[in-house]
Amino acid sequence: MEENDYKKLIEAALFMSQNALSPSEISNIIGLASIGKVEELLKGLSEEYKNRDTALEIAEIGGKYMLTLKEPYASKVSTLASGPDISKGALRILAYISKNNGILQSEIVKIFGDTAYAYVKELTSKEFIESKKSGRSKKLYTTLKFKEYFAVP
Repeated sequence: MEENDYKKLIEAALFMSQNALSPSEISNIIGLASIGKVEELLKGLSEEYKNRDTALEIAEIGGKYMLTLKEPYASKVSTLASGPDISKGALRILAYISKNNGILQSEIVKIFGDTAYAYVKELTSKEFIESKKSGRSKKLYTTLKFKEYFAVP
């Protein structure tokens, strides 16, 4: 198989995947054993997207790659995508946690009230945040899934 064919397979895999893919996952999908070669192809393909006059780009998030929209196109067409399966209140709390990564749950409750407990539980069960015990409270952090879902670098 030629290099251009591998690039097309990588492009197809990134297009079809709902999640960001690691070079090893891409290697398995396209049938190319050399992860170094896959990384080289990814960098080349990413550069091609940067140089094209297109609304698409290949974003790297935590060592994984995904095909996404460039700004301002993403915000202009975002209404076409189905909304996140997160309640409005949970989304507000998620935004606050993302701005203050490592914030105590007790601080969230002080700011948003007792309903914050239910929203934190919702966000934890959907794996957008994780909590770590900190004294009598918990510290809340965004996850890799959050970064992938919202295309945060």
